[in-house]
Amino acid sequence: MNIQTATFGNGCFWCTEAIFQSLKGVISVKSGYMGGKTDNPTYMEVCNGDTGHAEVIQIEYDADVLSFDELLVVFFKTHNPTTLNRQGNDVGTQYRSAIFYHSDQQKQQAEALIKKLTEEKVFDKPIVTEVTPASTFYIAEGYHQNYYNDNKMKPYCMFVIQPKMNKFAKEFYDKMKPEYL
Repeated sequence: MNIQTATFGNGCFWCTEAIFQSLKGVISVKSGYMGGKTDNPTYMEVCNGDTGHAEVIQIEYDADVLSFDELLVVFFKTHNPTTLNRQGNDVGTQYRSAIFYHSDQQKQQAEALIKKLTEEKVFDKPIVTEVTPASTFYIAEGYHQNYYNDNKMKPYCMFVIQPKMNKFAKEFYDKMKPEYL
């Protein structure tokens, strides 16, 4: 196995964790915080917008099965990279669109895809995704981990995450683990 790490900020980590967990080649997804000034932030501190952290998911994946470019495509197709500090009803810097790169190669790949998407006018507005070096990853509290899989019958999961999963499955069916189909 060729285990690599990717870290994305693309809105509420409950939604994004569920999507990336379903991909073939993904070994683990952890919800957490990155990119701020506070050591060991809590969820409430991050939600208040005082720490500068983004809600992120940190993905361990087998690069022999799933490439970083493929992860980037999923990243851009499953959130709105044109809204500054906002994803749907979630507003604040903690919901910013961000790629926290772990190598120069990841940085180059992210910047190249943003350039391509911009040139092809894939989005109606400019992409505001920040491409920033990865910093300390602070894992979120235990109840945030594996949230969708552990809470499928909660209203948020049923009415917000499940429709996103359904949409995702239609487009990425061939990339999904069998247990998520």
